[in-house]
Amino acid sequence: MAFIAALGLLMAGICPAVLCDGTLGRDTLSHEDHGKGRQLHSLTLASSNTDFALSLYKKLALRNPDKNVVFSPLSISAALTILSLGAKDSTMEEILEGLKFNLTEITEEEIHQGFGHLLQRLSQPEDQVEINTGSALFIDKEQPILSEFQEKTRALYQAEAFIADFKQPNEAKKLINDYVSNQTQGKIAELFSDLEERTSMVLVNYLLFKGKWKVPFNPNDTFESEFYLDEKRSVKVPMMKIKGITTPYVRDEELSCSVLELKYTGNASALFILPDQGKMQQVESSLQPETLKKWKDSLIPRIINDLRMPKFSISTDYSLKEVLPELGIKKVFSQQADLSRITGTKDLYVSQVVHKAVLDVDETGTEATAATGVATVIRRQPRTLNFNRPFMVVITDMDSQSILFVAKITNPK
Repeated sequence: MAFIAALGLLMAGICPAVLCDGTLGRDTLSHEDHGKGRQLHSLTLASSNTDFALSLYKKLALRNPDKNVVFSPLSISAALTILSLGAKDSTMEEILEGLKFNLTEITEEEIHQGFGHLLQRLSQPEDQVEINTGSALFIDKEQPILSEFQEKTRALYQAEAFIADFKQPNEAKKLINDYVSNQTQGKIAELFSDLEERTSMVLVNYLLFKGKWKVPFNPNDTFESEFYLDEKRSVKVPMMKIKGITTPYVRDEELSCSVLELKYTGNASALFILPDQGKMQQVESSLQPETLKKWKDSLIPRIINDLRMPKFSISTDYSLKEVLPELGIKKVFSQQADLSRITGTKDLYVSQVVHKAVLDVDETGTEATAATGVATVIRRQPRTLNFNRPFMVVITDMDSQSILFVAKITNPK
């Protein structure tokens, strides 16, 4: 099972840039701060990331109720957090609060140190799960960037920096798209279809995830079957099948859905949420961080006599410029944006936020405890669990409890 996502933030100039002598307003984060970031309880970060992931999911699903949804909240929040390094005052606060950080409980420095450490840890090579994430800055050759901003992005986020000539937009676009394509193993060949003439800087973040199911499906058992788009329409899809699998499962009678966890070899798992026919919107509207926790705490290993799941490859392409303001991130898109910790002057604003994601699910890949009285745990083992209608997927890194991506499959074709 593979998931690949990339996000690009395109920054345009408001006026010709003039490099000032001003600094970011504080000393570069020290090694002591770095240590503090490492000690930051990972659950604080995971809680904010989960809140942001589900909030953004609701916005995207509401805009396209009958379409597939696939995105990486981690890739999006990583790029925006890096951007906040260059923001000041209310612009910076809007970004971080829009990412669901409570700035009265966690400092800006702790956020960056914790986030940087998380991304670094996720990128550590592992035999069983491949997670590759990284960031890059593409800076116009005529746009002066404060060295302190570049140093912080490199030190905290290992962001690479490249010089681009945005006066030659096609060449600059090719440079950026080739970089993203290379980092995502060709899965995302064109992050940007066009660049604005006034572009001064592009910030890119990518995330690639590849996992193998702990208990794989047998390709010989895959068969063609119906997937019901709604009560009247269906499509033929390749349906994977496995019999007699023991895996964490819970039935939520209150929300009319079944929840199944399939684990990968390594430190990741996938939560599959299957609403009853016609109940998708009910489940979506009730989706909160507490809902996910309730399900995870209630999962109990059960024998599924017959598990069926479609094999698919889907991709999505989002412009988030209209969506993020609905989460409170507004000023950075206007000419009132203060990104002066990037250039020393208020000469930049964000003109585009582009996110592309690809999700592949096939046969090879992708101790539970019960909670007390929140979800209703089914007392008999389910005979069949058939994902032959719209369902959701949440992929989580189990060590950090960070959501890597969220998806809704309304049509696997």
